[in-house]
Amino acid sequence: MEVKFHMPGLRQNFPLNMLMISYLEQEPEIFRDGVVIASNYGEFPTSLWNGGRPSNYDQCDKEYITNVVHAINSKNVAVRYTYTNMTLCKADCDDPYCNFCMQTADNGMNGVILFSPILEKYIRKNYPSFKIISSTCKELRTIERVKEELAKDYDLVVLDYNFNNKFDILEQISEADRSRVEILVNALCIPDCPRRGEHYRNIADNQRIMLRNRNLPKEKQQPLKPWHCEYGEYNSLYDSMSYSTHVSPEDIWEKYVPMGFNNFKIEGRTGNLFSLVETYCHYLIKPEHQGKARIKLLNNLASNKIITVHHPQPKSFQ
Repeated sequence: MEVKFHMPGLRQNFPLNMLMISYLEQEPEIFRDGVVIASNYGEFPTSLWNGGRPSNYDQCDKEYITNVVHAINSKNVAVRYTYTNMTLCKADCDDPYCNFCMQTADNGMNGVILFSPILEKYIRKNYPSFKIISSTCKELRTIERVKEELAKDYDLVVLDYNFNNKFDILEQISEADRSRVEILVNALCIPDCPRRGEHYRNIADNQRIMLRNRNLPKEKQQPLKPWHCEYGEYNSLYDSMSYSTHVSPEDIWEKYVPMGFNNFKIEGRTGNLFSLVETYCHYLIKPEHQGKARIKLLNNLASNKIITVHHPQPKSFQ
C-alpha cells in the first residue's frame, strides 16, 4: 500500500519540500516502505481565506505563484490550499488574490482544505475540478460526527488529532472509508487542548487585520490581536512524543496502514526549518539513513542560501 504524506508549506517550506521530493526520486531505497509525497499544503501569504496557521504581511506575485504550482505539480505532487478561515462571509469569496491562486491551480490535480460552508459552496460551483478536503479545524470530536462527514462528498476528512491512537474508536470507521481519512501525526497541541478553536479564530481575525494594514500608512495600522498559549504551542517533535496523540512511524506502518489508513499529515507550515528537517527524516527516512539524509538536506539548504551559516571574521592580533 502507498503511504501518503501531506507536507506543510507552499512558500516558506517550498525549497525544503522540493528537496524532499527530489530526494525521494533519486534515492527511494533510503525511504520507509511505500512512502509517497502526495501533496504540499498551505497558502501563498497573505490570503484572506487562509486559516489554521498565521500568515504574515508578505504577499506573492503572480509569477511566483504560477511557478510554484507548476514546479510541485510537475513532480506529480498536488497543491492543497488550506483555506480554513472560519469567519468568511459571502463577499469574501470575491477576493481577487485567492481567486487567482485557485485559477492558477485549476487543472484537476489539486485540492483545497475547507472549513466554511460559504466558501465550500463557492468553490464547488466555480472550481469543480478541485478535490475538497474537510478540515481538522472543524474539531469533530465524536465518531458519529466523523461518520457523518465521511458520508458527504469529500475527497478526504482530516481527523481531529484527539482520535489518534484510539484504535477501538478508529475501528468503527468503515474499511471502505479509511483511505479517505487523514491522520495528523505530529500535533504540537497538548491532547484535548481547551484553546485550539480559540486559536483558530484569533488567526482568522488577525488575517483580516494584516490585509487591511497593507493598504494603510504605518501610523494608521491596527495592532494584531495578541495571542499567547500556555499549553506549549512551540513544542518540538521530541516534546510531542510524550503525548497520547503522537503517532510514531512504527505505529503508522505497524498499526494504521494494516487497518487501511494511508493518509498522514505532517504539521509545520510555520515551523522552524531545522525542526522540520528533523520531522521529515523521522517519518519518511529509514532509521539507519536518517543521519545521512539530515546532513544532505541541511547542506543543500545552506548551499542554496535558504539557511545562512556565518563564519568568524578574520582579525589582526593587536
